[in-house]
Amino acid sequence: MADSLSVENKLEKKNSIKPFILKMRGGGHAPSRTNFADAFTGAIGGLICIFVLLWLTSFTDAPWLMASLGGSCVLVFVVWNAPLSQPRNIIGGHLISAFIGLAMYALLGSSMLSISLGVGLTIFFMAFLGIIHPPAGANPIIIILGGYGWSYLVMPVLIGAVIIVIFGLLINNLREKRKYPLFW
Repeated sequence: MADSLSVENKLEKKNSIKPFILKMRGGGHAPSRTNFADAFTGAIGGLICIFVLLWLTSFTDAPWLMASLGGSCVLVFVVWNAPLSQPRNIIGGHLISAFIGLAMYALLGSSMLSISLGVGLTIFFMAFLGIIHPPAGANPIIIILGGYGWSYLVMPVLIGAVIIVIFGLLINNLREKRKYPLFW
C-alpha cells in the first residue's frame, strides 16, 4: 500500500512540474526589427545625450555620467512610446533606485547583502510606485560598488535623467510620427 502511494505521489509531482517546465519553451515570435529611421533616431539621441554628459564631466571635473543612463537612452529614443520610457519613469525610477542604493551603502556598506537588498528594494518600490525604469535597476549596484555619497543623487542621477528627458522631448518630437511624452 505504501509503495503504491509513493508511486502516485511521484507521478503527481512529475505531472505538476511538467507544465512549469513547458512554459519555458516559449512559443511566441520575436518582434520584428526596428526600421532604419527609428534606429537612426535612437543612435543620434544616444550619441547626443552621452556626449553632452561626458562634455559636462570633462568641463566641470564632476561625474555627470553613469552606465545606466546609456540604457535609458535606448528606451527614450528607440521605444519612446513604451510606458517605461516616459519622463516620470525615467526620473522617478533613477531617483528612487539611487536613493535606495545610497541608503543601503550608508547602512550596510559594500557587501553582497547591501547590493542584493538594494536591487530587490529598487524593484519593489519602482513597481509599487508605478515608476518602473529597467536601467535604473542597476543604480544600487553602481552606487554601492563605487562607494558614492549622497551628492550622487543630484549629480549625475537627477541631472543626467533630466538631460535625457529634455533631449527626448526635442529629438523625438522632430519626427512627425512621434509624440513624446505620452504622459508625464
